[in-house]
Amino acid sequence: MAEVEFKIGHKEYRLAAQDGEERLLQRAAALLDGEARQIVEQAGRMPEPRLLLLAGLMLADRFAGMEERAEKAERLANRLQQNPARVEVPIIPADLKEAMAELAARAESLAERLDDQQKS
Repeated sequence: MAEVEFKIGHKEYRLAAQDGEERLLQRAAALLDGEARQIVEQAGRMPEPRLLLLAGLMLADRFAGMEERAEKAERLANRLQQNPARVEVPIIPADLKEAMAELAARAESLAERLDDQQKS
């Protein structure tokens, strides 16, 4: 079992961590420390229990907001899977199709003539 050292706010801590979980503990401590530093910057030095409580509450609030956003995204994904958006393809009028086909035929004919002229 490894020991991990970290600092939260203005105090240093040392905790035991399961092998392989040291980085997770350091990351969690860094998140808590970031919140604690913001509190100290805004409110000044305060007792450790109060600082940890406020930092924990701020993280819990952020987590709740992210959880709510994830639930909304999941509901939207489920709704889209059940009712995929209908894609409408415009219908090309028959007379426009004929005109486009005629233009294509003319273009091919002109290209053949040009090719024949360049060969001669």
